[in-house]
Amino acid sequence: MTAPAIEIRHLSKSFGPVRAVDDLSFTVAPGRVTGFLGPNGAGKTTTLRMLLGLIAPTSGTATIGGRRYADLDRPLRTVGAALEAADFHPGRTARDHLRVSAPKAGAPDSRADELLELVGLREAANRRVGGFSLGMRQRLGLAATLLGDPPVLLLDEPANGLDPEGIRWLRDLLRSLAAEGRTVLVSSHVLAEVQQTVDDIVVISRGRLVHSSPLSELVALAEHRVRVTTPDRAGLLALAERAGWSLTAGPDGSAELSGVDAATVGHAAFTAGLELHELSARGASLEDVFLRLTAVTEGATR
Repeated sequence: MTAPAIEIRHLSKSFGPVRAVDDLSFTVAPGRVTGFLGPNGAGKTTTLRMLLGLIAPTSGTATIGGRRYADLDRPLRTVGAALEAADFHPGRTARDHLRVSAPKAGAPDSRADELLELVGLREAANRRVGGFSLGMRQRLGLAATLLGDPPVLLLDEPANGLDPEGIRWLRDLLRSLAAEGRTVLVSSHVLAEVQQTVDDIVVISRGRLVHSSPLSELVALAEHRVRVTTPDRAGLLALAERAGWSLTAGPDGSAELSGVDAATVGHAAFTAGLELHELSARGASLEDVFLRLTAVTEGATR
């Protein structure tokens, strides 16, 4: 499958005096899962709504394969979108909901059962949607986005309401869809939800782009931390001071060093003849990087 790229170029949207999206530019490439991240109120949903032609931008463009959504020949066959909570008729069964929606996407009735199997709702096909949990509604909403077998997927907070097993299932599904060559854009305000799913990261705050890169580059921005325990606290303090490491003493006699990896600390301690009882890497804190980038502020509008 050859999917079109999503191009956001100098996109802005104002609601009266509030600038919800401010000169935003980024690209979503086919064959990859891109995480669209930012705190609540950052402008993610406003951006997606402009991309789908639901609201008009104040300036700039949002295109799919170089064309506005409204100009696509068969938009529901090109783009599958699930924004916020899906609106289901509570009296309809899951199967009937998909069958009613299928003609709009040019899909046969049989597609409903295929998708219910895919999203893990086969056993609930004849249940009324009014009795579904939030997680089941999320699965049904995702099935609806796939009715037309679209090469582009736009999903707003798709992990909301899913249990850990459901989140793992969603991760595997999105990665398999991207592996088929589709363009997949997933918005979230929680980095941990998408960290193991995405290939690329776009982070916005107050409607502005603050970071865009492959996930690996975001990981590189995270600061390494190392936990150390030694009977020679004074020696460790002197070593950290000479090396320029930041040291935070723990209440249990341990210490945490920032901005350095375990191998470097171990080598320096060995060279200095410093006895260590514990040396363990605490890993990179992506959440700290995310919070630092977004720096939540007041007055943002979603």
